[in-house]
Amino acid sequence: MKKTGKNIIVFYGSQTGTAEEFANRLSKDAQRYGMKGMVADPEEYSMGELSRLSEITNSLAIFCMATYGEGDPTDNAQDFYDWLQENDDEDLSGLNYTVFGLGNKTYEHYNAMGKYVDKRLEQLGATLTDGASVLEEDFVSWREQFWPAVCEHFGVEASGDESSIRQYELKEHTDINMNKVYTGEIGRLKSFEVQKPPFDSKNPFLAPVTVNRKLNKAGDRHLMHLELDITGSKIRYESGDHVAVFPTNDSALVNKLGQILGVDLDVVISLNNLDEESNKKHPFPCPTTYRTALTHYLDITHPPRTNVLYELAQYASDPKDQENMRKMASSSPEGKALYQSWVLDASRNILAILEDMPSLRPPVDHLCELLPRLQARYYSIASSSKVHPNSIHICAVVVEYETKTGRTNKGVATNWLKNKLVTDNGHKSTVPMYIRKSQFRLPFKSTNPVIMVGPGTGIAPFMGFIQERGWLKQQGKEVGETVLYFGCRHKNEDYIYQEELEGSEKNGVLTKLNVAFSRDQDHKVYVQHLLTKNKEHVWKLIHTDNAHIYICGDARNMAKDVQTAFYEIAEQVGGMTRTQAVDYVKKLMTKGRYSQDVWS
Repeated sequence: MKKTGKNIIVFYGSQTGTAEEFANRLSKDAQRYGMKGMVADPEEYSMGELSRLSEITNSLAIFCMATYGEGDPTDNAQDFYDWLQENDDEDLSGLNYTVFGLGNKTYEHYNAMGKYVDKRLEQLGATLTDGASVLEEDFVSWREQFWPAVCEHFGVEASGDESSIRQYELKEHTDINMNKVYTGEIGRLKSFEVQKPPFDSKNPFLAPVTVNRKLNKAGDRHLMHLELDITGSKIRYESGDHVAVFPTNDSALVNKLGQILGVDLDVVISLNNLDEESNKKHPFPCPTTYRTALTHYLDITHPPRTNVLYELAQYASDPKDQENMRKMASSSPEGKALYQSWVLDASRNILAILEDMPSLRPPVDHLCELLPRLQARYYSIASSSKVHPNSIHICAVVVEYETKTGRTNKGVATNWLKNKLVTDNGHKSTVPMYIRKSQFRLPFKSTNPVIMVGPGTGIAPFMGFIQERGWLKQQGKEVGETVLYFGCRHKNEDYIYQEELEGSEKNGVLTKLNVAFSRDQDHKVYVQHLLTKNKEHVWKLIHTDNAHIYICGDARNMAKDVQTAFYEIAEQVGGMTRTQAVDYVKKLMTKGRYSQDVWS
């Protein structure tokens, strides 16, 4: 930082790319306020250097921290987290810092990582400039107050330059050896042709698809079961882990974008960072073609964030369109409302925005600079490595819905997976993937009972758990009660894995199979209703027999309702007050006896 005259460093703890995106925006902002910023992945830096930041005048460390799973650090912030925990003698008294925590209020451990970093840096003597939490809309509001606060703190003047500042410059390659061009690889060039372990997020394994079948018998949804072959990859997994897959965008969308912007998608380009000292040379692997970038590297299906609209506004030839785009990126109430209704509620992706705003025709290279990276998607593994050491099972529902503007939006990963036929024109279909370790684990002692709650595709990890408990039984181990609560809409439509589940109950691996069919009778019946119905048995398992509880599926409603059902059981059968019941369930969580694998 000294060498390059930078005084602001933005660290990010990111799992799905949002925190990294916000970090990039803040680093870019610094320039507008006459400061020089850089973005940093804590995994790649020696965090012991933080104490020396005070040697730079007006220096500031910003931490954009997301939380993963049960209040854990994201993968790339794990080492930093360990360092914070282990170093009590670190003196950070000269450090100015800010924390922006990213969280989702539907989760139990809302923003745990942001809060921890803040608390720990303060304990080590650092000075907080400003802190906040939550997502896009809040980020916009926070950012508008944050920079004036920083300017005031350091006594500097904003440069007032509101025009767009390009981060990368375009280079077109006319006579390049095509062997040097990226075609969709995530890390090393040609890594998809010559595969070398170990496989991880920077070096995924191309796993052949050996099974792809529809699970549901009827209904208008498509639930699917896929099996990926990991033979010879040295990849190991445990029941409860996640498989991460790198999807590609629909070629029809990519072609339409090319048409509407009048671009030859097969031009070979590089976007090179204008800041030569930056460790981030390109926004995605370069050199590559626009087609590859829009297919493999860029997220073209999510509604674009406000900063993208703000920067693209200059390319709208109609002043009214310009004004609306800038308004949507502001923190004014009407701007926020317009962004909410026109972009978010209408689920408009970048293509829909270009179609509905004919005056907006940005240069494709600036668009590619601004769009976020296409992220890996995580699925709970639906198999046990004890039974299937060379195969990983995925259970997912294909996402497809009609938007308010009458368009059909399709989920990127599930539609891409749906089309992964086992052999495609004699070729094996492959899926780039790696394994993400999880805390979602069967009890160490096989005699502990387990209560599994997983409606819909939330059943996925429990298929692995049931296979594993069956295997333990075959090994002659004593296995505790294994109870499943599953739910779906209609018994004869979407009761997925019915044969397997009923078979497991017949042969005694599943001691009790409880299924809620929400729409097969006049009143809705969900998993939490069945839990309450069996409250005496449930309470005995938890309170007397040391059962472990697992919940998988939708975080927004189901996980909350199920948790409430456990409170009610503790009150009704355990004779507790609500406060005691809440406390009791919290203690189960702390002890690792109440685990959730939930998404929203």
